[in-house]
This record gives sequence, C-alpha cells and structure tokens, in this order.
Amino acid sequence: MRKQKLSPEAAKAKAVRDKKIAMTPARKAKKAENQRIGQRSDSDLHHPGNGKKPVRVAISKNRGNFGNGTKNEGPNMYGMSLLNKKINK
Repeated sequence: MRKQKLSPEAAKAKAVRDKKIAMTPARKAKKAENQRIGQRSDSDLHHPGNGKKPVRVAISKNRGNFGNGTKNEGPNMYGMSLLNKKINK
C-alpha cells in the first residue's frame, strides 16, 4: 500500500531522490550505527547530531517533533535546501 498518492512519474522521481539521500555518507553512518546498537520494535533511535550518542526514544514520543507538531516544518528545518543542492549535482 502506498503512503502517498503520487503519479507514476512523481513516484519514480521520489524514489530516485530518496535513494540518493539514503546513500549519502551521513545517512550510511547513521544506518551503520543503528545496526551496531540494535533496533527494537518499541522504540526508535534519535540521532541528536554534534557527535552525541543516539538516544532511544519511545515510538509515541518520536512523532510530530516530540509533541510540537509538524506545522512549522519546511525545507530549511533540516537543512533540506542544502541537502537538495548536494544530491542534485
């Protein structure tokens, strides 16, 4: 079942973008770290950045920006405009 209602062209373009992002060195490092720590079904691993260790967070608390909602999310919240420039080269 699809998570988003996208046209076939848009779905293919999104898959290409998602793959590029997943293959960046930062994402590969986070994935490797998650695999070393071990994932559990009752929690997610939150990567705070700045060289800090990942924190295990209950799934219910790791949704919607830890209770702050997603209203203020945008392309610059996670540095996405910079990331898009890097992957679209």
